[in-house]
Amino acid sequence: MNLISNPILITVLMLAVSNLFMTFAWYGHLKNLTSSPWYIAALVSWGIALFEYLLQVPANRIGYTELNLGQLKILQEVITLTIFVPFAVIYMNQPLKMDYLYAGLCLMGAVYFIFRA
Repeated sequence: MNLISNPILITVLMLAVSNLFMTFAWYGHLKNLTSSPWYIAALVSWGIALFEYLLQVPANRIGYTELNLGQLKILQEVITLTIFVPFAVIYMNQPLKMDYLYAGLCLMGAVYFIFRA
């Protein structure tokens, strides 16, 4: 099986891109739309989230052919932290904290337990 037809790889890549959209939808307005009313931020966020769903739904369907529901959820959480930390530090200018490492270690434990045979 080549890499481009690997359902798990396709799932990971699609979920990573969808999570990038969702991270901007959830938190980007805190930087870019602070002077706008909340409903404007909500409408912009919904527009961004549409692209997230156009990737997330097929990614989960593809992933579910190889992974169970729990594995898909933990995979999504790992991807979320992988996307969120650089977003918070680089884009939102938040300090890099050891708590991100600790959260990542906890997720690695979750990965171990959910993917073990």
